Amino acid sequence: MEFLLKADLKCSGRVSEAVSASEIEELVKHCNIELLKKGAPPGCGAEIVGCKVAGEKIGLNIVSDRFIRAHDALLRLKNEFAKFLGQHRIGIRGMEIEDYEIAMEWEEGLEIKKLPFVREIKHEEGRIKLFLDVDEFSLEKRIPDRIIRLLADKREAARWKGKKEHWELLFESNKKRFFFDKDPTEELIKRDWIKHAAGRGQWIYGPQLTKIFRAFERVLFDNLLKPLGYEEMIFPKFVPWAVWKRSGHAKGIYPEAYYVCTPKTRDPEFWEEVMDYYKVTNEIPLNMIKERIEPVGGMCYAQCPPFWVFLQGKIIPDETLPIKIFDRSGTSHRYESGGLHGIERLDEFHRVEIVWIGKKEHVIEHAKQLREKYRRIFEEFLDIEWREAWVTPWFMAQEGKAGMAELKEIGTIDYEAILPYSGKWLEFQNVSVNGDKYPKGFSVKLQSGEDLWSGCSGVGLERWAAAFLAQKGLEQDKWPAKFRSAVGELPEVFRFL
Repeated sequence: MEFLLKADLKCSGRVSEAVSASEIEELVKHCNIELLKKGAPPGCGAEIVGCKVAGEKIGLNIVSDRFIRAHDALLRLKNEFAKFLGQHRIGIRGMEIEDYEIAMEWEEGLEIKKLPFVREIKHEEGRIKLFLDVDEFSLEKRIPDRIIRLLADKREAARWKGKKEHWELLFESNKKRFFFDKDPTEELIKRDWIKHAAGRGQWIYGPQLTKIFRAFERVLFDNLLKPLGYEEMIFPKFVPWAVWKRSGHAKGIYPEAYYVCTPKTRDPEFWEEVMDYYKVTNEIPLNMIKERIEPVGGMCYAQCPPFWVFLQGKIIPDETLPIKIFDRSGTSHRYESGGLHGIERLDEFHRVEIVWIGKKEHVIEHAKQLREKYRRIFEEFLDIEWREAWVTPWFMAQEGKAGMAELKEIGTIDYEAILPYSGKWLEFQNVSVNGDKYPKGFSVKLQSGEDLWSGCSGVGLERWAAAFLAQKGLEQDKWPAKFRSAVGELPEVFRFL
């Protein structure tokens, strides 16, 4: 990794009139020998390769390696020159960055076209060169370091996405008897059990399917949540930016988020033009509205992050562990682009979110207990054909947890069910051990000082219904006795002519 930085120190007086050239030369020599080598291995660090005094400016050309990056060297030099010039009653008013280049080794074929604070990117053989557009404030905010970390993230993401699969089969159920060979969504529509809602990827669920959803919840509560000691909470379904920054979702949620905006003001006069336009045209003036709103966050994407504000900044006594809670209070929203299909791939869906918190051994052990409970539900109540697989999400590599994922300490267990009408497997359930991701993100600590971990498991009601109905059909007499009993009689409320 190589850095080349050209910058000017802006001074409060004419340096050439107050300081001799030999004094500046001696200062540069001192900095190169000591200041810019401090903390680096022998033979490494930064170096001033050019210094020019012109009026009230001192121009510096700095080259460096990864051990003392050129922008860090410049900040050191600013302080050192300020001390020296202060003896001559001259201060440093700021810095101007003329040019900043960073070059490093890079993978062939992995092309980066655009980066924030980078005006130009060149790809050479096995190398990438960045030409930064930064100022003094950007250097103080560590923007160059963050750009380098971003490149490392992109490299890791490409490596993990490039693998054939991040999937390892752990368990597969016995073959089961199927009573249906069609897409259940189509049959649900024919029977008027569901209807497309006004929004994309959104359904209205009639009394019959709603009762099936509630039966899923009861089976889950009676056979998993209650025996394992879970308590119910209500999590917010609007998520401000501050939460997504702490949870890590702000790094990449943008293509899939449903955004929430507030008016810049409630003043009716501010909105009068919008209201008048609609009254005259009967059309919603979207562009006019966009000018008057402020994006403040988004709808619930991953259900547990907004819960963590409840614990943010708190110290938890060790004796309260493990903590086990769940939420079933509302919808989740993800923009699925072109991937919408039936009731299993939606923009708006319903989910029971299960969260457990404890020491590392608590969280890993409890994940095993959850898996056993799910296995019993899928076998005894739903009697579906399913399998269990270990999934290593590539984002774990970005967060430095690839090794723990490979040890199966941090990561996700996915549950998949076969869809007889297509022969494809549908992921309908998961159990995730998230490590210290959320406790650290929201500054939650244990009284003993030990690491706090957490896990979560999302039960998607639509996915459960899609898997179950695809295999067992919509005729109740074909359903397993235990689940038929949990559902009871399906109501007939609506009839259409």
